[in-house]
Parts: sequence; C-alpha cells; structure tokens
Amino acid sequence: MKMTPSEAFVETMAANNVTDMFGIMGSAFMDAMDIFAPAGIRLIPVVHEQGAAHMADGYSRVSGRHGVCIGQNGPGISNCVTGIAAAYWAHSPVVIVTPETGTMGQGLGGFQEANQLPMFQEFTKYQGHVNNPNRMAEFTGRCFDRAMAENGPTQLNIPRDYFYGDIDVEILEPRRLDRGPGGDTSLNEATELLRQAQFPVIVSGGGVVQGDAVDACKALAERLGAPVVNSYLHNDSFPASHPLWCGPLGYQGSKAAMKLISQADVVLALGSRLGPFGTLPQHGMDYWPKDAKIVQVDADHKMLGLVKKISVGICGDAGAAAGALLARLSDQTLDCDDTRKARAARIQEEKEAWERELDEWTHEKDPFSLDMIEEQKREGGGWLHPRQVLRELEKAMPEDVMVSTDIGNINSVANSYLRFERPRSFFAAMSWGNCGYAFPTIIGAKVAAPDRPAISYAGDGAWGMSLMETMTCVRHNIPVTAVVFHNRQWGAEKKNQVDFYNRRFVAGELDNQSFAGIARAMGAEGVVVDKLEDVGPALKKALDRQMNDGKTTIIEIMCTRELGDPFRRDALSKPVRHLEKYKDYV
Repeated sequence: MKMTPSEAFVETMAANNVTDMFGIMGSAFMDAMDIFAPAGIRLIPVVHEQGAAHMADGYSRVSGRHGVCIGQNGPGISNCVTGIAAAYWAHSPVVIVTPETGTMGQGLGGFQEANQLPMFQEFTKYQGHVNNPNRMAEFTGRCFDRAMAENGPTQLNIPRDYFYGDIDVEILEPRRLDRGPGGDTSLNEATELLRQAQFPVIVSGGGVVQGDAVDACKALAERLGAPVVNSYLHNDSFPASHPLWCGPLGYQGSKAAMKLISQADVVLALGSRLGPFGTLPQHGMDYWPKDAKIVQVDADHKMLGLVKKISVGICGDAGAAAGALLARLSDQTLDCDDTRKARAARIQEEKEAWERELDEWTHEKDPFSLDMIEEQKREGGGWLHPRQVLRELEKAMPEDVMVSTDIGNINSVANSYLRFERPRSFFAAMSWGNCGYAFPTIIGAKVAAPDRPAISYAGDGAWGMSLMETMTCVRHNIPVTAVVFHNRQWGAEKKNQVDFYNRRFVAGELDNQSFAGIARAMGAEGVVVDKLEDVGPALKKALDRQMNDGKTTIIEIMCTRELGDPFRRDALSKPVRHLEKYKDYV
C-alpha cells in the first residue's frame, strides 16, 4: 500500500494498540503528530520529558502493554535518559521514539544535533534506527515486538527528514511470544528439591506480576504450605490477606519475612533476579539462608545464578513454571507435609510479632532522631512521626489502590507498611533509585487505569524535582493524589552524615515554601496535615475528590527530622584523613 513514512509510523503504532503517548511536541515529528488523533492516539503533553518517560513506565506497569514517549530531537530526547533507565530496571516494555537531526545535517554541529543512540545504549533491550524511509514500518514494529519479548525499553530512532515522501509498505501484525514453563530436566530437578524440602520458602518477584502469575504462585504455595515473601519493591506480587503472605524482603522490609526465609532449606525464587540490594542485611539480620538450595525461575536466562549461587535454574515464564511444578507435585507425598501445621503456626506467630512491633514503633530511637524530636518539641511546631503517618496512610487506603514511592528515607521506611491485594499496584524506581520518579509514574498509571485510586509518596527533595507535573494533571484532567513528606532535609544522605561524618551536615538542609500553597497556585487542591488524627481523613477526602470530582490533591505532611536506618550502609566506611588540615574531619 502506498503511504508516507509518517503514515506507516502511525499505522504501525495503531496496530500495536497504542492509544496514549507522553511527551512534548516538536518540529522533528510534527508531520506524524498531525495524524495521531485520527489514528486514535492521544499525545499527552508533559512539563518535562523525564516525566514523560516515567509516565510511560507507569502506564506500562499497570496495563501490561507498551508505554510510549516521544520528544524533540536533542535536548528533548536527552531529558528522557533517566526515566528510560528506571523503566529498564523495572523491566517495563516502554518504547521511546527519538526523532533525530536530518540526515543531510548530521555531523555538522547543527541546531539540537546529538548522537542519540549511545545515550540509551545501556538502558534499552533493542535500538531500531530507521536507515531508510522505506523501512519505517519494519523498524517501528520491531521495536514494539522486542519491548514485549524482552521485557524492557526499546528505542526507535528516526531522522527527521525520514517522515516525508512516498513509500510502498505493508503494516505487519504484532508478534508476541508464547512463553513456556522451562525445560523438563530443570523442572524435574526443581520438583525433587521441593519434594524433599523440610521448610520451603517462595520469593515472589516482579516476574509474577508481569506474567499475571499471582494465582499460580498462590496455588503452588498452598500445595507446599510455604511462606511467601515479596522480593524487594514488589509488594504487590502476593496478596497481603493470604495466610501464607509474609511481607517484603530488602531495605526496611518485613522482619517476619526475613526470619522465615532465614530458616529455609529450599528457596524457590519465582520471577526474581534476586538483585543484590534486595537481599542485603536489614534490621540487624543477615537473613539470607547460606546453606539453602536455591531454585530460580526467570524468563531471562542471563539472570539465572547471576547474583546468588543456585542449585537449579529454570528459564521460563513464572506462571507457567509454577503451574508445571504444581502438576508434578500434586500427586506426590512431600517431606514438608508432616510439618505443615507447625509451619503455619510459625508463620502466623512471626507475622503477629512484626505487626505488634510496627504498632509500637512510633518513632526512630537513635540518638540523633531523639535529639531532633526534642528540638522540634521546643520549637512548638506540629511535627508528625513518619512511622505513625505511614501506618495511618496504610489504614486509609482502599483495596484497589495503586501506589508509587520515590527514593528517600521516609519513602523507604514505607516498604514495611505497603500491602496490596492485587498485582500491578506498586511502583518504585527499583535498582535505578532516581529521585523524582513517583509522581510522574503514578500519573502514567492513572492514564492506564482511570478507574483505580492513584497515590504517590515523595519526600520534599524528590518532590522538588517532579512537582511541576501537577500542571499536567490539571491541564489534562488526570486526577491523582500526591503525599509529600515535608521534613526539610535530604534524609537518606543526612543519615550517612550522622553515622559516618560526626553530624557535619553539608548540603542536606532544605528550606521549602508551602507545597500545598504551590499546588493551589497550579490549580490543584493543597492540604497541610500536622495532626496525626487528620492523616487518614485527609487521604480519604483526597481520594474522594480524585475518583468523584476529578481533582488532583497534594497532601503536605509536616514530619519530624528523625531518620531511619542508613540507605547505603554497604557502601560507606568511617573516614580516614591524612592531610593535617583535614585531621579534625574524622
């Protein structure tokens, strides 16, 4: 069929069921943009292109489909790098379209010229560069196919002069992989380990969410009577109401989960790469079981045994593998059957003990935090303890809520308090750990699932990097609720200065204006909360505005300056100074 390359590009996106894109308009792709609307594609303009990439990530993680972002060549595209890196570590099938300087101007140092492929090389699964207008549909389709096949971002790079002309082209149907459970040999070996296990534990990871495999994981856990722990920042990978759920591992995770997995003789890591940060010691416990047999299931064979020594590696879909293991175990007598009741009692005991500890853990107890609490009492301000706030927010959340969390001290402490009943509900920056992630990501999630309540958590530092997207919410009627923990500091890094640098605070203090006031100036609702009894009602009222009135609300929580455990204890050591002028700085 004869068409222009712009038409081939847009028609291929439509064939891949693209209905929403995030970005900022630009001359580089204006010919294609002109026909987005009649193709059923909505371009949602953002305030900053990093936000567009995060929105595409959130959209993808909720919908299970592609998230798509686009921008002007050069600076518009370079602004997206951080957001695409976050999508890479979240295994999100985001497609970033990067219009490029025209072919006749490349290498001349022209306006907004940049070599855009190297920018994303480390953070994409595939880079398609359209080297001829006749190949527009081919490369566009391949980028969409590869993003889904390899569970990660792809880049479609298009010289801006290649949108024009006439070509003969066929628009191909999308290709999707039918993933299997893995090889019979590895499945049989894993079955035998699980059959002989005395205390099996399942780690339910992001692959369980992406593969829509929660029910399969649940059925296998029930057959084994195995406690299920969430991998780090995948709190939505197993329903919190289930009696076998034990909570998340990793930084600021569940002590119950950590104590239980420490007893395991066989660990089934289902859809998890077992990332290094997610199994570090926490709460004074080096909990990873050193002598346990590890069965790891991952759709990417390169992840098998990469971080932890494993006994069996299964390259397969998490749900299909769980189903295949269950089928093999269903008619067998398991060694752990005799201890099922005792194990269930132990699970319940550890969970109840952890819940009591969380209820009683009203404030941080290290000397610095106690000093800050007393200082702020003397100031007479209405400062709230973060842990109490997080507990009240947890109690006020509806069952079908979606929550995104930013990087930072209070947001990390939230890991202990965020529980979910359904998958595709929790979003974090994963191993990339970039500030400014949560708010734009929840906006993208809301676009994909407008019928679900959407909440983001951010500290005041990260909020300063993303608050401008409030205007995106207001301009384009995308109602969300943002909770901002206002403690006037870069808390995670400040904790390192407390523990390692003798409270010499450099560049950690934040003197902020009223975030609620800024929100109101942008056309959103702004609410200040400085009383604990107002936390839950404020969230419920904001969600009512979101779901019934289409209003975005920024809830500014006035928090104390107390600090949780250091974020990077593994990466720091006490300072050594050799030069005389630095001798006092130890």
